[in-house]
Amino acid sequence: MFTVITVILTFLAYITGSINTSVILSKSIYGEDVRDSGSGNAGATNMLRTYGTGIAVLTLICDILKGALFVLLANWLDILFSSYFKGYPMSDFEQAYLFNNLKYIVGLFVVLGHDFPIWFGFRGGKGVATSLGVILALNWQIGLIVLAIALLLMIFSRYVSLGSVIGAVVYPFIVLTYILAGGENVAENIVYLIMAFSLAFLLIIKHHANIKRLKNGTENKLFAKKPQDEETEDIDNEDAEFEEFEEFEEE
Repeated sequence: MFTVITVILTFLAYITGSINTSVILSKSIYGEDVRDSGSGNAGATNMLRTYGTGIAVLTLICDILKGALFVLLANWLDILFSSYFKGYPMSDFEQAYLFNNLKYIVGLFVVLGHDFPIWFGFRGGKGVATSLGVILALNWQIGLIVLAIALLLMIFSRYVSLGSVIGAVVYPFIVLTYILAGGENVAENIVYLIMAFSLAFLLIIKHHANIKRLKNGTENKLFAKKPQDEETEDIDNEDAEFEEFEEFEEE
């Protein structure tokens, strides 16, 4: 029975993860696909650069909630089974890998759905906000530590991708440290660790182009001027200089 519940909830997590907020909002409000603009990514950062702060914040919140929703639901089901189905017979596999691990499994699959959405030709986002929702719902202390590291890097470097990638890299090691510091058995938390390393791997792979641009020094910075803005500013400066020159000649 618990295997069936796990399969159903995992499937629903992937399907829900495939509901990409940025694509839906950009198409319904602006009549275009955000993946055809800016960086081509279906995420909050590209929404910010393409359409502005308000719609980007809404995208961010929806993606975080999407990640947290199924983790919280799975956690509730684990508690339900622990309390009301204590004597229910389970196979060794269910007892060892599924029971009390459902939240980790669905957490991974909701991010997979966001990254590779079945509804949108498997062209999804990079999973940063959805992963954050999963991480916070699993353990808010670890989530806040990862978020703080990522935000500090984003603020001081102005590279969203750098903060996201470093946050992903440190996350599984913070989880491992938390397990060891709590005196818990690593083997008993193997599903948690597999999920943590899988989330990190997914996020790094989805940022491969960003990592390449970071190495080349061509990555876009947060709130950096667009090329057309710079051209407009140059034209305005040239016009101002020309006007000053004319005034000087008249004098």
